[in-house]
Amino acid sequence: MNTTLQNAVDTLMLLHFTGEDRPGQTASLSELLASFHCSIIDVNQAVIHQSLLLGLLIRIPHSVDTDLVIEQAQERGHELGLKCKHKRISNTEYDDWVSHQGKSRFILTLLSRAVTAEQFAAVSQMLASQGLNIDVITRLSGRPPRVETNKLTRACVEFSLRGEPRDAIQLKASLLELSSQLNLDLAWQRDDAYRRIRRVVALDMDSTLLQAEVIDELAKEAGVGDEVSAITEATMRGELDFDESLRRRVSSLAGLSASVLPTIAARLELTEGAELLLSTLRRFGYRTAIISGGFTYFGHYLQERLGIDHVYANELEIIDGKLTGQVLGSIVNAKRKAELLEQLAADEGVDRKQLIAIGDGANDLPMLARAGLGIAFHAKPVVRQTAEHRVSNMGLDAVLYLLGVRDRDLHS
Repeated sequence: MNTTLQNAVDTLMLLHFTGEDRPGQTASLSELLASFHCSIIDVNQAVIHQSLLLGLLIRIPHSVDTDLVIEQAQERGHELGLKCKHKRISNTEYDDWVSHQGKSRFILTLLSRAVTAEQFAAVSQMLASQGLNIDVITRLSGRPPRVETNKLTRACVEFSLRGEPRDAIQLKASLLELSSQLNLDLAWQRDDAYRRIRRVVALDMDSTLLQAEVIDELAKEAGVGDEVSAITEATMRGELDFDESLRRRVSSLAGLSASVLPTIAARLELTEGAELLLSTLRRFGYRTAIISGGFTYFGHYLQERLGIDHVYANELEIIDGKLTGQVLGSIVNAKRKAELLEQLAADEGVDRKQLIAIGDGANDLPMLARAGLGIAFHAKPVVRQTAEHRVSNMGLDAVLYLLGVRDRDLHS
């Protein structure tokens, strides 16, 4: 009998089991269906606080009594402490389901210190307004303690979506608006093969990997801290030319003893989650790099401390133990950062779409745009508005959620 004729006479049935989760329930139910030579077309199972939700779309052969299958499935479910609902799926409904197979798929990652019902409602309503269907919602973060503590917490929920947004421009605006209003981060990614095979992560250093701008720390030692800090802020907002700004700031350091460099390096504080991000990436086989408009001395210090594979930054000229107020070679500016990212991909033998770039300043934008996943981290307004992905309320380790890493993976 050909497939078309077989589908016309076989019965498609959706079985939905709910109840307290116990070991062996799925095995027992599938064993029963096997005794009737049923095919399992689709399956979805989830357990929420010991409550089982199991859906099975099955094809019952035309030679089998459908009513008997349903009756015994209900009886077996009762024996297992489960309620069983069933629904016959018409050929039209099935064909419509199959037709959605080629539709675009996206991942929306919701990041927050603690996911609230208000956040969840706003995000799900926004998705509905865009005509997107939620296929699966998964919690990536671990189970929070019953009693709140003063420790910083992390929460993450991942939405697997189907369909094409009605208005991509409005979608991006909505993501920004919700993030700002509700103290959460929302990352929107196309769910394609490249999302699952990222291989190289490049990070800016100052105000990304580190909490401080190193040149401001150097300026404090040289007695010109306030002046240099103001220039740095304007530069990161995109208000000043980076090359001119860097030369101006470095020139103010002329005569500073190089002996202060180790002292400054020792007092630099890592951004929240930096160590966890880097150690996890290294354990999972990712290659990592610093691509910075900062300075090589501090990049190499972090390289040794965090096990980073590559460092690209500006080199301070030092003569007779003192900074001359000059940098050696080409300045690592916005254009150069993007070029170095391309070089990094070639050196590591990966496609550009397998790159992740993370930065905060206007000089990071070309690098973020060039990467397969560019993330604006606690970024200046111009960067948040332009970058495709943002993390503004969490630490650097939140990037792991964007890769689909679960908290339980961190301890496996």
